[in-house]
Amino acid sequence: MSLLLLLALSLLISVSGAKFSGRPGVNYGQLGNNLPSPADSVNLIKSLNAKRVKLYDANPKILTALNGTDITVSVMVPNELIVNISKSESLSDDWIRSNILPFYPTTKIRYLLVGNEILSSPDSELKSSLVPAMRKIQRSLKSLGVKKVKVGTTLAVDVLQSSFPPSSGEFRSDISGLVMKPMLQFLNRTKSFLFVDVYPYFAWAQDPTHVDLDYAIFESTNVTVTDPVTNLTYHNLFDQMIDAFVFAMKRLGYPDLRIWVAETGWPNNGDYDQIGANIYNAATYNRNVVKKLAADPPVGTPARPGKVLPAFVFALYNENQKTGPGTERHFGLLHPNGTQVYGIDLSGKTTEYKESLPAPENNELYKGKIWCVVAKGANWTQLGDALSYACSQGNNTCDPIQRGGPCHKPDLTVLHASYAFSSYWAQFRKTGGTCSFNGLATQTIKDPSYGRCEFPSVTL
Repeated sequence: MSLLLLLALSLLISVSGAKFSGRPGVNYGQLGNNLPSPADSVNLIKSLNAKRVKLYDANPKILTALNGTDITVSVMVPNELIVNISKSESLSDDWIRSNILPFYPTTKIRYLLVGNEILSSPDSELKSSLVPAMRKIQRSLKSLGVKKVKVGTTLAVDVLQSSFPPSSGEFRSDISGLVMKPMLQFLNRTKSFLFVDVYPYFAWAQDPTHVDLDYAIFESTNVTVTDPVTNLTYHNLFDQMIDAFVFAMKRLGYPDLRIWVAETGWPNNGDYDQIGANIYNAATYNRNVVKKLAADPPVGTPARPGKVLPAFVFALYNENQKTGPGTERHFGLLHPNGTQVYGIDLSGKTTEYKESLPAPENNELYKGKIWCVVAKGANWTQLGDALSYACSQGNNTCDPIQRGGPCHKPDLTVLHASYAFSSYWAQFRKTGGTCSFNGLATQTIKDPSYGRCEFPSVTL
């Protein structure tokens, strides 16, 4: 009897003494047509010493590849299902039966995120459906016997209407009472996390004149920011952004709800008009954020010193089919062929890297002309639709490539598309137009004009 008691006590001590690690995981996006297989990807995740992975769906091939590993997994309910799930317990049950039960518990699914950055959407029905859908999913997990999975959703920083100084952190008025308060109540009751996407890169790139780059990449030795209300002192932009969420939750009555950084990272490349997107800054930021997050004992933030801050670094791969500016396709720790973009160890145990990083060449804003042309390797069969779209926008966008115009070359669709892309971008960049066209276009600083055909450009 005494032996059994001792065994029980030792087991209790070992379980209660198990620590929740701050060692970051990695986001596994799949928006590329040249990415390794799920099985190879799992091996690559292990090579990065990641113990956690976040998916943007519940891909069965990936969940199968993760079966039997010690990697804990976060899966996601697609945005487009949220409204219907919010209205139907049976649909919620069906989703869990189809996407969780075939893999749980041998695949260590521990987090289920309902949608991605839903509260950044202009769709009011979608936003109002979010918390009801989270409740439905939670009930389905419970009724179907899935006990170890926490339910949450991811939030971008634009859910905050005020974030500086951190003590002024406040959720937007359109979501504060209607969505955030019931969400925080749900997360608190279920002992889950507020999952937030935190990118110092974008905060710095929007105002590089007034925000110090070293402060953004954890390299500052003499730049600090002191919150005038709390007198808390900040040594990096990451902590500052996290604590804005801390105070926003406190304002709604939830000062102790745990935060999980669902995404953070720095782009290793980008377009000519995107400052600071380079390998040097990406390696420096990600190595430093891993060092901070994996520290033992945990460092926390000024508002929550010594608290574990779990996170997923974005992203596993450079994904060539992501739309938008060039940075969107260059957040990867790995190239699609599986090689590292730069040395990185997500365990935090590597403190010095022997490789020399290429010197950054775009830490200041580019000044000069830029054109938008058809990207190398673009799918030519898709150019016709993109060309038609560009020409249908604005005033006289494509007149020079019409019959009789100085740029008319009826047999050269690529040339016509490049002109149309440049003309469209020159007109609409200031109002949000991008040089992307679903990955068919890219920026160049080499003037594509020829003869009497002068391509419009953007001048920075």
